[in-house]
Amino acid sequence: MNLKKLYYAAGAGMSVMAGSIPFIAQAQPGRNPFEKAGTDLNTVGSTAGIGAATPLPQIIGNIINVVLGFMGIVLLFYLLYGGFLWMTSGGDSKGVDAAKTMIRNAIIGLVIIVSSYAISSFVLQQLLTVTS
Repeated sequence: MNLKKLYYAAGAGMSVMAGSIPFIAQAQPGRNPFEKAGTDLNTVGSTAGIGAATPLPQIIGNIINVVLGFMGIVLLFYLLYGGFLWMTSGGDSKGVDAAKTMIRNAIIGLVIIVSSYAISSFVLQQLLTVTS
């Protein structure tokens, strides 16, 4: 039991040390870390297309695009996993049916995501046109 606690303590200590390495690496003399964080935050925001002059519908559109893109990637892996299950089912009818169901659901989900992307793109474009 004590060995288990020792492992937990060592893991926690290593996590704290690994988490503090970026602070040690950026500890430059004469530079305020809060100013650097603000500068980095502004750089990231402008790179992502989010700034003080960016309209709200465009920010929402960027967020929706990221979420839908992530969902598309998840469904791609779901589709690949269904194909993997089909290939490894070994001719078992239950395994093949489960894989077919998974592939069919992935394709239906992909159609839903593509159509929701098209609808949200159209609506946000119209919002930008109306507000401009």
